[in-house]
Amino acid sequence: MAEKIDYATLKRGGFMRQKQKNRFSLRLHSVGGAFSSDDIRNIGDIADRYGNGTVHFTARQGVEIPFVKLEDVENIRADLARVGLRPGVCGPRVRTVTACQGSTVCPSANIDTQDIARKIDERYYGMELPHKFKFGVTGCHNNCLKAEENDVGIKGSCRVKWKEDPCISCGICVTACREHAIEMTDDGKIAVDYAACTSCGRCQRACPTDGWETHPAYTLTFGGQFGSTLIKGQECIPPIDDEETLFRVTDAAVGYFKDHANKGERMGKMLARIGRDEFEETIKEAYRG
Repeated sequence: MAEKIDYATLKRGGFMRQKQKNRFSLRLHSVGGAFSSDDIRNIGDIADRYGNGTVHFTARQGVEIPFVKLEDVENIRADLARVGLRPGVCGPRVRTVTACQGSTVCPSANIDTQDIARKIDERYYGMELPHKFKFGVTGCHNNCLKAEENDVGIKGSCRVKWKEDPCISCGICVTACREHAIEMTDDGKIAVDYAACTSCGRCQRACPTDGWETHPAYTLTFGGQFGSTLIKGQECIPPIDDEETLFRVTDAAVGYFKDHANKGERMGKMLARIGRDEFEETIKEAYRG
């Protein structure tokens, strides 16, 4: 009698069934879409040896090697380990953390997204939960990574304060502000409506004379989902100024989801079912410390 194949365990370890019998698409562990050139060469070599010579880059910055044979599963795991790669995860657990290139590369970014993504990955990746759970980190309000589509989205923000001495009253910051939160007074000074300010940092980046004091921050959204059901994540706390508070808040969000979600229920649907009040109070308590 043929040995029964444990497809659930294979999927948990990144081997997803294809439509072809006993063929799998192997998802690799990735963080923020970052791979070294050696990684890419090794992935190509493994795809040649164990797949059909193709590699798929997923919508969430992952890499998959299709057409892996069932009998090669253990060998490919061993070969991945030898070159410092490992399979990813699927199913009801914390998934691949997505991130843009962030402030080390992008002139628009307010935060080092890759660093934050690595820290999130180390803290949560693969954690067993009632359903899949996704983090997305984007460096600025251009929102290339679409933070609001994630269970927890993190967007790089920039707290700003006008500095009078360097200012030359050119008005460029007034034009740059898309929220019309900045205006120039009759005496050539700058006035900021902080209630309207979204902490995007465009004023600071546009300023030719370093006329703004800035501090990076993290704007968080909760309960986003993108798929057959579309749910936009929502904010409930002000931008966060430090990593300690950031991870205290993300711990609270993940913990609440683990304790209150039904099996097979994403965070957005959980919040639609039970309401956001208690969840948001939990997040605010974590924010306050």
